[in-house]
Formats: sequence, C-alpha cells, structure tokens
Amino acid sequence: MKDDSIFYIFGRNAILEALKSDENIEKIYYSFGLQGRQIDQIVFLARKAKVPVTQYDKQKFSALANNLFGDSAKTQGVIAQKSIVNYIDIDDLIEDALGKEENPVILMLDEINDPGNLGAIARTAECSGVAGIILPERNSSPVTPAAVKSSAGAINHLKLCKTVNMIQAIKKLKDSGFWITGTALSARQLYTAPIYDRPTVIVIGNEGKGMKPSLQKHCDNLVKIPILGKIDSLNASVSCGIILYEIVRQRQK
Repeated sequence: MKDDSIFYIFGRNAILEALKSDENIEKIYYSFGLQGRQIDQIVFLARKAKVPVTQYDKQKFSALANNLFGDSAKTQGVIAQKSIVNYIDIDDLIEDALGKEENPVILMLDEINDPGNLGAIARTAECSGVAGIILPERNSSPVTPAAVKSSAGAINHLKLCKTVNMIQAIKKLKDSGFWITGTALSARQLYTAPIYDRPTVIVIGNEGKGMKPSLQKHCDNLVKIPILGKIDSLNASVSCGIILYEIVRQRQK
C-alpha cells in the first residue's frame, strides 16, 4: 500500500525553512559532494532535531530524484521526506492523557481502511474530547490529505499514535489503569451500560470484518449498538460517534 501520509519536498531554501519551522521532516537525502552554507545548516538542523540524514552518490541520488519528481536538477541536490502529521509514542500519549484529566478517553482503531472514515472518526473524536487515537502500523488507512479534509482539520488537533502490536498496546494501557471496551455485534452488553466512569479505551473494528477476535479477547468488556433494520451493521464512523457521545452523555449527568 502506498503511504499517502508521506510526501517529499526539494530545494535548499524550502528544506531549510521547513527545518527551522519545526515541520514534520522525517528524513533528509542529499547528493555526495554538495557544499555551501545552506547544506551545512540543513545537516546541522536535521541532526539537532534527530532527523536521519543520508548521503547518496550522484547516480543514486539522481535516480531517487527522477523517480520522485521526474528531474534531478531542480532539487538542488537535496530532498526531504515529510509526514502530514506527527505521531507520538504510546507512553507519551498515556502520560499526556492522564495528566490532563482524571478519566480520559482514548480511541483505538482496528484496521480502518477508508481515509474518509478515518477523517470522520477523527472529527467526532476531537469534538467529543477524546485524548488521542491509536492506529496499527499496518493494514490501516494512512493520514492522507483526504482524511485531513474529511476531518475538517480535526486530525491536526489530536494526539496520534502508531503501534506495531495492538495487543501489546492494550496491555500497556491496562497497566496504566485504562478500561478497554471493544465493539462487537455478538456482545451481550449494550453501549449504554454505565461502564465509562474511569480511564477508557474504545476499540472500533474494521469497516467490514469488525474487531479481530484476538483483540476482543483482551478487552475488559464488549458492547454493541442494537441493529433494528435489515442491514447488519453501521458505518464505523457512525458507530464510533454513537458510543463517544454516549460517554459524553453519561459523564455530563
């Protein structure tokens, strides 16, 4: 899957200003033999910010530039890889969430593949006071421009975390005092149950398959939204919104 949350910029001035303004620069590539004050500044600022800097020989750099931009000459010998958003470590997310309120809510998304759904979920999450969103490293929609647009910019106001192991992330959240509530059509308990009076993680499953059974086993409880029509499930972003605002309703009583 092409990662549309990553894009590239080129040119010495553009990259230097991006580093100065603390944009989400992830990597720097530059051509062997480049010299000058701007190159020195780029390398210095990148290393200061702990951004990896890779020097390629001229042939390899030209191949990279031609592949990305169709022309190596206009890059001025330097390319930067950027991300639309900054992801934070799960430990930082937990610390930030618990530091801001007594009973924070964190959202965990299990393989949400549609950027529009991701954006809609992020918008509802931000509006309902969610502390952050945890995404799997693989098999999940990246934060694309379409997702940002669908979120009406809400993604920019949320703490986002990627994890390579969702089960380990759940265990870490439990160890920090969070109660894990999953969503499943087979659940016996309704989403309206009075179970949100503590630090809470809500797990929303994939649009088609729902939550993986392996994740369900690690939840403290599972809830369902009653389905009264002929279609057997709601859109993931709609389900998420219903549950998040039930939490808001219960806590504002």
